[in-house]
Amino acid sequence: MALAAIVAGLVVLVWSADRFVDGAAATARHLGLPPLLIGMVVIGFGTSAPELMVSALAAVQGNPGLALGNAYGSNITNIALIVGLVAVISPLTVHSQVIRQELPVLGGVTLISFWCLHDGVISRVDAVLLLALLFGFLGYSIWRARSTHGDALETDVEAHAAADAMSLKRGVVWTLVGLLMLIVSSRFLVWGAVTVAEAFGVSDLVIGLTVVAIGTSLPELASSISAVRKNEHDLVIGNVVGSNLFNTLAVVGLAGVIHPIDVDPDVLVRDWPVMAALTLALLVFGIGIKGQGRINRLEGAVLLISFVAYTTWLVYSVIGTR
Repeated sequence: MALAAIVAGLVVLVWSADRFVDGAAATARHLGLPPLLIGMVVIGFGTSAPELMVSALAAVQGNPGLALGNAYGSNITNIALIVGLVAVISPLTVHSQVIRQELPVLGGVTLISFWCLHDGVISRVDAVLLLALLFGFLGYSIWRARSTHGDALETDVEAHAAADAMSLKRGVVWTLVGLLMLIVSSRFLVWGAVTVAEAFGVSDLVIGLTVVAIGTSLPELASSISAVRKNEHDLVIGNVVGSNLFNTLAVVGLAGVIHPIDVDPDVLVRDWPVMAALTLALLVFGIGIKGQGRINRLEGAVLLISFVAYTTWLVYSVIGTR
């Protein structure tokens, strides 16, 4: 029953997240939000709605380790698996100046997350700090979106919107339906994940880093493959950067406000360093040392190999403790 709940929860989660993001983006367009803001905030953050729902519910039910593992595991999956796979399919070129500015911000937020972790607990004070940084970033994004025009990401979002026109009424309906199903599917997924973890004697942190993290990152994978097929490279990177910012600030912040998170020592010596190294790699690839930022097939393959190696490390750490 628990395994069935995980599978069913993930399937419905992916479907509802897709409906929620499409509906929210269409509603935002009809309300007159700038395309740049839709690309960085509505789409990028919207694809992290599954992580937010799952982590908040896990914290409410007293499983904050699952919440932390889900957030950081999703960040690792977004860069190593999604960007890596998409770059292998089609090398990614970063044209957007906005994304080049967002990448150092993501790097800085990743360093701040270590400061919150280093004492072994993400307290409510730490969580409030993360949420305050989130609101500050949102305010800055709104200001910049209204003052910046002609960015490559803006062009990608407009092309994406033209290919999938949706009325305001339909957009509102899909937003509400998607949100409702996100809540329902998250309950199934969290219950199934916690039950399986207890049955196999695995920590909820590891379950969050693997099964739940990969599952909740599927919306990002689907939207990224769709975008690269339309040659919307900046939308792929913008989606991942926005999602990782949201995971680090909002997902961990909200979970920590609900219930302080005791940090497993493995997070500091294994998971955070991997997340930080991948974030640094994305920053270097995306900004470009000499000229335009570009992620070629070889670099994409390196990211994919990193994901396989990290997942193998996690599995080995579980087997080695049994």
